[in-house]
Amino acid sequence: MARRAAGGTGVKGARRPEVRLPALAPHEGGALEPDGDYDGLDFRGADFTGQDGSGARFMDCALTDCALDETRLRHARVLDSTLTGVRGVGTDLVEATLRDVELTDARLGGPQLHGAVLERVLVRGGKIDYLNLRTARLRDVVFEGCVLVEPDFGGARLERVEFVDCALKGADLHAATLTDVDLRGAASLEISRGLDRLSGAVISTAQLLDLAPVLAAQWGIRVEG
Repeated sequence: MARRAAGGTGVKGARRPEVRLPALAPHEGGALEPDGDYDGLDFRGADFTGQDGSGARFMDCALTDCALDETRLRHARVLDSTLTGVRGVGTDLVEATLRDVELTDARLGGPQLHGAVLERVLVRGGKIDYLNLRTARLRDVVFEGCVLVEPDFGGARLERVEFVDCALKGADLHAATLTDVDLRGAASLEISRGLDRLSGAVISTAQLLDLAPVLAAQWGIRVEG
């Protein structure tokens, strides 16, 4: 199930996931396996550093306080699951699918989601540095109360995406396509590239004033006095 977040006039709000996990069985250890099938499991405090779970499917799972440094999860599918307090550098989720997922208080550096598909995903709290979402598809995604440092949305398609009480620092929107993207709730908004791609997004008057010097420089406008 999902519920639609409140959207402003003329902007369709994102549908948030409502993950209701069944009774979970504890994960009994062991390394991740490529193309593994994980259903209804509770991964708690697991260290998956350097492991290969490419193509694996996680359904109705909870990952709590797990280490994901250099973990390979290419083409993985994470469905109806929660990830809480996960941490890691260089987590590889290239072309993965995340659907009906809640990611809470993550501490991630350089996670690779190039070409990934995110649908009904809530990212709440935490800090993600150098998030790579190039050519990814995001639909009904909410970033709430988190810090995103230099996220790369180059060539991505964003539809019904909201930024709520989060810091967006040095975002790259080069060649991105935005539809019903609500940036008004961002606590801070810094865009390094792709200001011309903001068509399809809504920003506040204050944000427009903050972006004015960058817009003027891009359009070759001299502002004096």
